[in-house]
Amino acid sequence: MKNVTDRITNPFDMRPPCPGAEGEQAAVFGYGDANADFHVVGDHPGVHGGCETGVPFTGSPAGERLRSVLNEVGLVADRDGDGDGPAVANLFLSYRYMCCLADDRAPTDREYDDLEPFFDAELRAIAAHVLLPVGEAATRHVLATYGARAALVDDRGMAELHADHVPGSGFLVVPIREPTEWADADRERLAASLSELLDSDYRQTADLSRFLAGDETYEVR
Repeated sequence: MKNVTDRITNPFDMRPPCPGAEGEQAAVFGYGDANADFHVVGDHPGVHGGCETGVPFTGSPAGERLRSVLNEVGLVADRDGDGDGPAVANLFLSYRYMCCLADDRAPTDREYDDLEPFFDAELRAIAAHVLLPVGEAATRHVLATYGARAALVDDRGMAELHADHVPGSGFLVVPIREPTEWADADRERLAASLSELLDSDYRQTADLSRFLAGDETYEVR
C-alpha cells in the first residue's frame, strides 16, 4: 500500500506541542518521500540541525557529514533551482524529538515522552523497510522500540554497531554512529553498507498467499 500524499515537509500535518520553542522554526518536521523505504531517524534539532531551515540534518556539522554519504549512494541530491530543501529519493528524514529548544539543549525524558506519540505515528505511517537511527540516543530508542534489541548498544557499542545490518521487528535497522565522532573509516563503511542494501532485496514483508484460494501472491508490509 502506498500513501497518497505528495507533501515533502510534514506530510501528515503533525502538530506537536512545543512550549518554549525558540528560533525561526518552532519544530523541525519530517521531510522527504512519504513512501520511502529508508527512514533516517535523528535525535533532536539541537544536535542534528534544522531550526533555521526547517529541514532535518541541515545547518549542522553532523548533518552535512551524513548528507554527503546519502548523496554519494543516491538517496539525496542537490535540488535544482530555488527548492526549499534537498531532493530526496526513496528517503525520509525525521527526529525523535522535533521541537526547537532554547540553547540547543537536549530534551528531558518528559519532553521525549510528550512527543513520542507523534514520532511513532509518523514512523509507522511511513512504514519504511530500513530504519537508520543516528547517534546513540536515537539508536537506543529505535532498537528498543522497533527491534527488541535494546541491549545491543551496551553489548557492542556504537563504534562496532555503526553501519551494521540489525534485523528488527518488521524493520531492518542500520545504526549510524554520531557523525561528529566518525573515525577515519566510518564514512566509507556507511557508504558501503548502504550501497550493499540498495543492491539487495531489503524489503521486510510477510507472504500471506497461503490464505488465498488461488495462486496469487499476496505480500504485506
